[in-house]
Amino acid sequence: MTTVDFITELFCRIDDAMVEVHKHPQSRLVPSEIVTLGVLFALKGGGSRAFYRWLQRDYRPLFPNLPERTRLFRLFATHWDWTLRFLVEPGLLSVIDSYGVELIHPVREGRSDDQIGRKGLSNRRWIVGGKLCWLLNHLGMVIGWDFATANVHDTYFQPMVNHFADFTVIFSDVGFHAKEGDHPNLKVCKPYTHNERMIIETSLSLLTTVSHFKKVFHRTWDQFQSRLAFTMAMFNLLVSWHGFTADPNGVFHLSIAEFSL
Repeated sequence: MTTVDFITELFCRIDDAMVEVHKHPQSRLVPSEIVTLGVLFALKGGGSRAFYRWLQRDYRPLFPNLPERTRLFRLFATHWDWTLRFLVEPGLLSVIDSYGVELIHPVREGRSDDQIGRKGLSNRRWIVGGKLCWLLNHLGMVIGWDFATANVHDTYFQPMVNHFADFTVIFSDVGFHAKEGDHPNLKVCKPYTHNERMIIETSLSLLTTVSHFKKVFHRTWDQFQSRLAFTMAMFNLLVSWHGFTADPNGVFHLSIAEFSL
């Protein structure tokens, strides 16, 4: 599948999910175009300028009403909530984990009063940035997500666990265990137990290698939030692109590498 074919089909799938969202009379882009562009940005990774140059140079005919770069990214920040329709309903079992996203190099910490990231540990190394917490179902699709600065403990996301208390049992690592007690639907798993949790590690690896998601370049929380939102929508759209087929052992193998830009 060529990139043009992929972008075209991606737009069609997004448009089918957004038939009830109407275009603003002063907007140059229809809502499904905005979401498609946001998903492409999340998939390609990198900074806004590099993405816009690539889009304008190679695929401008697909988006003839493409606005100026800063206006486009303000649209992403304004309409990030449109991505919520691409999240899935919880099942019986789900998995939760956190993921550090670097915004600036640790050496540059404190050089600007406008710095939004904070210093924290991610994969046993220091970063200055934010932390994504996401909840996946047994197929590896995103149910819900939240975010904070990188210095917060995983227990900061306990309210999200509680939000799904009536819908799903959530497996987590010991980092989510709260000293005050855990919610009844949270199953804290010791290391090397409940290997079904590894589906979330596979998913995080896909974001790191395909979307270069470990390092982003946003300088405001609105832009960072929109990047996370479109990344979650992108992940759900692509992992379910061909449907789900289990191997003889009942394992679902996730992959989005074929869509890499």
